[in-house]
Amino acid sequence: MKFHSRKLIKPNNLNANDTLFGGDLLRWIDEEAGIYAMTKIKSQKVVTKFISEINFVSSAKQGDVIEIGMEFVAIGRTSITMRCIVRNLFSQKTIISIDKIVFVLVDENEKPSPHGITLEDIKQKRS
Repeated sequence: MKFHSRKLIKPNNLNANDTLFGGDLLRWIDEEAGIYAMTKIKSQKVVTKFISEINFVSSAKQGDVIEIGMEFVAIGRTSITMRCIVRNLFSQKTIISIDKIVFVLVDENEKPSPHGITLEDIKQKRS
């Protein structure tokens, strides 16, 4: 698992319980996953297709620094699948885990389009 970005939890990211608002976290995850998909598929024309069950493990509070990790899981004809873990940078405590996030390459009509990327291409990019 590679952790690609970090976020500082600020007052405007808090919910009524003074912990990180889940909606902000999910927005950050979707953005990070989209960027990850773009780098693997080599195109900016990707869209979120599916996000599996979201497991909120622990919370984050104002002042915490979190990091978002992405890991490649599978490649399809038009899609790429990854998993995500978000953790507290300093305590390493998991905040959220998502087993499956799927992005699809789309054409100019927003229809799924073959990306031509193979598992071998992904493995070479890891090196």
